[in-house]
Amino acid sequence: MKLKLLEKYKDFLPISSNTPMISLGEGFTPLVKTKHLGEMFGIDLYLKYEGTNPTGSFKDRGMVMAIAKAIEEGAKSVICASTGNTSASAAAYAAAFDLKAVVVIPAGKIAMGKLAQAMIYGAKVVQVDGNFDDCLKMVKKVSEEYPVVLVNSLNPNRLEGQKTAAFEIVDTLKKAPDYHFLPVGNAGNITAYWMGYTQYHKASKISSLPKMMGFQAEGAAPIVRGHVVEKPETIATAIRIGNPASWKKAERARDESNGVIDMVSDEEILQAQKLIASKEGIFCEPASASSVAGVIKMAKKGIFKGGECVVATLTGNGLKDPNAVLNEVPEISTIPNDLSALVKEVGF
Repeated sequence: MKLKLLEKYKDFLPISSNTPMISLGEGFTPLVKTKHLGEMFGIDLYLKYEGTNPTGSFKDRGMVMAIAKAIEEGAKSVICASTGNTSASAAAYAAAFDLKAVVVIPAGKIAMGKLAQAMIYGAKVVQVDGNFDDCLKMVKKVSEEYPVVLVNSLNPNRLEGQKTAAFEIVDTLKKAPDYHFLPVGNAGNITAYWMGYTQYHKASKISSLPKMMGFQAEGAAPIVRGHVVEKPETIATAIRIGNPASWKKAERARDESNGVIDMVSDEEILQAQKLIASKEGIFCEPASASSVAGVIKMAKKGIFKGGECVVATLTGNGLKDPNAVLNEVPEISTIPNDLSALVKEVGF
């Protein structure tokens, strides 16, 4: 029988004898060695595809830990602010393990696939006439004043769960990569991966540490710009955040690893998304593609000398936000119900 994620890494997680070993089948996601993209840049490029998690994103890793600890503490309800993936994950785990979920989202700023998930899982969904940062302030205040557990990445158990992806990468490669590229929105993931790598290093499971390479969207790049972005805008809805909760921790991960936090344009993100799909057969949501957009940007800058081991995390499934693709692709042609018309159209 397959181990649950919490069971596999219990020695590295804040688990006690009273922590329930819950699971929806999260973790153990594929680390795909690219066939074409790596060749383009002269590197060994691997894609850690988190879109195969139960609700289609990396958030499930952290949520299973947060929900397990909430249950252990006797909680009856959880709350989160979300640009989409956190709401889907919180709603699913709450539904499965008998908790009430409240998710607060910025009105009109969430991909329909993610909103549909939160609603079908039965969460109480509330839209706020504001951005994600406004939503986060509200739910933080509510969790401080009412008996409800906050399950955003401000909850340390979220990052504890998310760091297991770094463990899986090392367990597969039998070493740490030279570089690890990630999207950066609320900045919890780059923080969590660095926690995982440093913990494995301390446990002598790896002899070196990767450079952490984080990439924000140009329209939502507060860490790069050095100031809060009051009205963040980007097609990559999952990282449309102007004041990241883990800002300082992300900077620490960057600095301690001798890495980089930079930004990429929406055009670069969409080009990378298309490249990942057309060259490697993996459909990720736009925010996910910012990691590979970062690889492309750094390759053009000449940081790779050849043969480096590079991992890029793809944080979510492309079906989370299909409109981003449908708005960019050419219109599909319609032909008569005739074989000769089909042959002509496809050019046989």
